Amino acid sequence: MMVGMTDTLVITGAQVWAGAERGFEARDFLISEGRVVDALPAGAEPRRFDASGSWVIPGLIDAHFHAYATSMDGFENERGPLSYTAINATRRLERTLRRGFTTVRDVAGGDIGLARAIEADLFPSPRYLFTGPALSQTGGHGDPRAAHVDVCFSHGHMCELVDGVDALRLAVRNRLRTGAHAIKVMTSGGVFSLTDPIRVPQYSPEELRAVSSEAGRQGSYVAAHAYSPEAVIHSIENGVRSIEHGNLIDAPTAERMAAAGAILVPTLAAYDAMDRRGAEIGLNATSLAKNSEVLSQGQHAVQLALEAGVTVGFGSDLMGDLEDDQLRGVALQVEAVGVVETLRSMTESNASLIGDARAGHLGAGAYGDAVVLSGNPVEDPSALWELDARVAVIQAGRRV
Repeated sequence: MMVGMTDTLVITGAQVWAGAERGFEARDFLISEGRVVDALPAGAEPRRFDASGSWVIPGLIDAHFHAYATSMDGFENERGPLSYTAINATRRLERTLRRGFTTVRDVAGGDIGLARAIEADLFPSPRYLFTGPALSQTGGHGDPRAAHVDVCFSHGHMCELVDGVDALRLAVRNRLRTGAHAIKVMTSGGVFSLTDPIRVPQYSPEELRAVSSEAGRQGSYVAAHAYSPEAVIHSIENGVRSIEHGNLIDAPTAERMAAAGAILVPTLAAYDAMDRRGAEIGLNATSLAKNSEVLSQGQHAVQLALEAGVTVGFGSDLMGDLEDDQLRGVALQVEAVGVVETLRSMTESNASLIGDARAGHLGAGAYGDAVVLSGNPVEDPSALWELDARVAVIQAGRRV
């Protein structure tokens, strides 16, 4: 069958990212039927995009995204009408795509219905990988109840309380049965939750091993919300693959992570946004105080991890109206470790994390996902986070 006009795209005149080691190279960039190719098929009549004077980078990956985080209130996120949550999620996903993130990993929320709507092209969205509700022990980071509130809570749209080895194993099986990419667990306290100290590890070793072994046996992996050295070591010793946040790690913990092959997904945007904007949009005093504990150490944790040889990804973790600070996280990571390492984190490293060799690069066989920038981000880093520097966002060979 002859390839049609809508199936091929040639981008000419641009400098194209060839990876962290090689940087930008001048070449034409070819996409056919949604994938990068070295040469167009015979008979192709491509659309042409003159990108002279522009720089092309791969479509970016946000590995810690929350489509269902509609509010800064935990109970509203968990038990508000799912219809509203899902419709709001479509808007969050579309805005994320327009910022240049062509793939997201939703770690706490999402479901097969939202994923099917994206696959059916019902609305513009990044490629979407979800974990379903995160697993939390009672009183853990996924438990939205204040200590003085006497109400029942077992599950919501973003978190589920599951205690005990057998119950956890069943929960993992159900998530993987319904299309989950990975399993999310809470293994330390958090900023958003009200009753759990940030540093104390959560779940027993036996419970974590049950989750990790079940996920691994089915070809998946576990991502853990963890801040402190104690919680991170507790996680990686019991089979967790990716550490989300990790703000409080020290050098020995980073070395342990490297030895275990664990990946760090920092979420610098979240703490900065909560510090600057949390009070004005109604974030409670308990969470604001917790945020101050981890705010200043996030960038240092990224530096420690890279120095130890840990693969470092990129995530945003923004709740409610803070969503529009997603690109602020890019600026903060560049401030910590530079442009090249940050670009690597948002492309190659996150692609390795999600296990998709088609993502995160612009070589033959890759997804036809790209962001065309008006400036060279190596010389002018703001091109990575300024919206007006985006000449175009391309997904599967089509301009968004």
